[in-house]
Amino acid sequence: MTWKKFSGEVIQTSILEEIEQAIIRETEKGYKLKVCIGTDSQVKGLITDFATVIVLLRAHHGGFMYIHQEKSSQQVSIKERMLMEVQKSIETAYSICDLLDVYDVALEVHADINTNPSFKSNKALNDAMGYILSMGFIFKAKPEAFASSTCADKMVH
Repeated sequence: MTWKKFSGEVIQTSILEEIEQAIIRETEKGYKLKVCIGTDSQVKGLITDFATVIVLLRAHHGGFMYIHQEKSSQQVSIKERMLMEVQKSIETAYSICDLLDVYDVALEVHADINTNPSFKSNKALNDAMGYILSMGFIFKAKPEAFASSTCADKMVH
């Protein structure tokens, strides 16, 4: 799985090593960190472009992110696509959560799903929330889900 920095620079080590180095570097500078993970997707013709981001937030001092992008030619409903986004975020969260526990870094999983029932994505809200919470992660939906709705969104539009 290829991860990149926002600058486009490809991460040469594993994402786990990269995150650990970032945690060490940022905590040595005195920053309290929180990690937010989210995925967004955009359908472009017959291809769906997915972007998953790992955002490291420095309390009151901005943050930075890592991005993984992939494409799928699988044709799915909006609800299935929302749940695919959530699955990608959960897989990413699961792969780094033990590391975050070691360094006592909080983790949130963000879903690009609207809490307003008049939006199509709302159909997936209960399933997504149940999926994320049952895995033991903190769940955020729009408008608080900035990792997916702002950061990942920029990568697929």
